[in-house]
Amino acid sequence: MDLGVRALDAFTTSRCGQRLGLFAGSGVGKSTLLSMLARGAECDVAVISLVGERGREVREFIEDDLGPEGLARSVLVIATSDSPPLMRREAALSAMTIAEYFRDQGKSVLLLMDSVTRFCMALREIGLSAGEPPATRGYPPSVFAELPRLLERAGPGYPDQGMITALFTVLVEGDDQNEPVADAVRGILDGHIILDRKIGEQGRYPAIDVLRSLSRAVPGCNSSEENALTQRARSAMATYQRMADMIRLGAYKSGTDREVDEAIALMPRLNQFLFQGRNERSTRAEAFEQLAQIMQTIPQTTPLNAA
Repeated sequence: MDLGVRALDAFTTSRCGQRLGLFAGSGVGKSTLLSMLARGAECDVAVISLVGERGREVREFIEDDLGPEGLARSVLVIATSDSPPLMRREAALSAMTIAEYFRDQGKSVLLLMDSVTRFCMALREIGLSAGEPPATRGYPPSVFAELPRLLERAGPGYPDQGMITALFTVLVEGDDQNEPVADAVRGILDGHIILDRKIGEQGRYPAIDVLRSLSRAVPGCNSSEENALTQRARSAMATYQRMADMIRLGAYKSGTDREVDEAIALMPRLNQFLFQGRNERSTRAEAFEQLAQIMQTIPQTTPLNAA
């Protein structure tokens, strides 16, 4: 499935009917990335649920981020942060029901939900008011029992039906990727996309941390050549990240390590590849073609133990 974002199409390739999690702190670019997906993803209908969002941001998302192009094929279900917890819970459940309606008509549906964390906060308020005992970080046990009932409803329908490809955002508290809600959602979904605040501070948007993001459908979606290509690119980025401090301090001398030299040569072009404007759309084929051109500038290295 073409998502319209180069970094996602190349490194976290998704298939129709897959469920992904978008993990990020506040102000890292979740809403902008969601609007890019709503406008550029290959689908018939986009169902967008904004649960517990600020009213000002809702209007900005509709008018500026989504725009007429995104609204033309979207259904929005919104419950702002001042709504009662029952309304915030129902906003998520209603959006899932609407997505199932279009799926039963044979359509390819993209479900975008922002955010599962605020859905869980609404469940926490409901559970505590009903007398449930608080457990992990104040969340009662019913919250973690309700999560799979919501998330598992997305996915492929029967053979004569369409599919729901879902992307659920998780607002991680304090940028802690191991907090209870994030940990529970990660174990249910078919992959995760990490937005890193440090990458955003460097001016590269969408601020996707490719090395920490994962799609479990990649081996079945891509050819062996495409998987080898992304593996080489990941290896180069991991090498550069490992040596970044020494490179900035000038402690690394060119020619000491061939892999590090290649990573230094590739990183500017890889960063340019991962950067994408909010109104720019890319296809999966274009993403792999551009990535192949970048990686061909450096010949593939031969392992030292190949002899």
